[in-house]
Amino acid sequence: MSIPQKDLTFQKLGLDCANWTEPVYSDLVRRSAGNEEKMLVLYFNRIGWPTSLPTSEKEPFVKSVLREKKNALEELMLKSLPLRPGVEDFIDDACNKGIPVIILTAYGRSGEKTARSIVEKLGDERLSKIKVVGNEEVEKSLYGQLVFGKGMSSSLDEQLAKEARKAASAEKQRIAEEVASLLKVSVNIDTSSSERLEKIVASLRAGAEIAEVPVCNCILVAGSKSGLAAAEQIGMPRVALRSSFTSRAEFPTANAIMDGFGGPDLTISKLCQKRWS
Repeated sequence: MSIPQKDLTFQKLGLDCANWTEPVYSDLVRRSAGNEEKMLVLYFNRIGWPTSLPTSEKEPFVKSVLREKKNALEELMLKSLPLRPGVEDFIDDACNKGIPVIILTAYGRSGEKTARSIVEKLGDERLSKIKVVGNEEVEKSLYGQLVFGKGMSSSLDEQLAKEARKAASAEKQRIAEEVASLLKVSVNIDTSSSERLEKIVASLRAGAEIAEVPVCNCILVAGSKSGLAAAEQIGMPRVALRSSFTSRAEFPTANAIMDGFGGPDLTISKLCQKRWS
């Protein structure tokens, strides 16, 4: 949730007192590891929750803020948000060198509609040279059909890892419930992060499949820790691209960290020259 989206969201909900400056936003991103629900909880724990809000309604309230944020983001994207400087030249250089460019819109937290509205700013001619992979393309891919359909995962190791994660989550829940029973409280372990990671993995594999390039020969350029973590899980090289809001963030799973496109930062030549093994 960036600062312009936040302002629109809080205003629509009548929370004009809530205000995220860039330092506050950066601190929330760092402390929550980018998890938007955690960011909101941390923020309202800091400034105080709406006085009319019962404790039992905090979770629905957070979800309503996120829904408004998504709507505000779509409105903002459709109006005036520009492309990141240098990205057009970066894509053109890749296409001129015959390097497949895949843009993933399937796993963005802001929703596929918003992501596609940004991609469309690249223009028809440029879009004709690249591939955009959204939810529909992921589901139609071979990997998507195996994972989301009735088939098994394309890798036995991945299937075993998936089952191990499920078992670990179940065991955490069981232990937590035993402790909670002694304390006479209720608990529920959040498994949404692992489920989201699986969806990102599916998007990455579908992208590689559509590009007709082995996963190990693809390079993910992303600004989210979740995308980088998913790429690491399947052995895909990855570059973290910082923004003004993540300039101080750490990206331990990235093979390289850049501040932008072009010049001294990220270029196709640098990607081609770097050893990724």
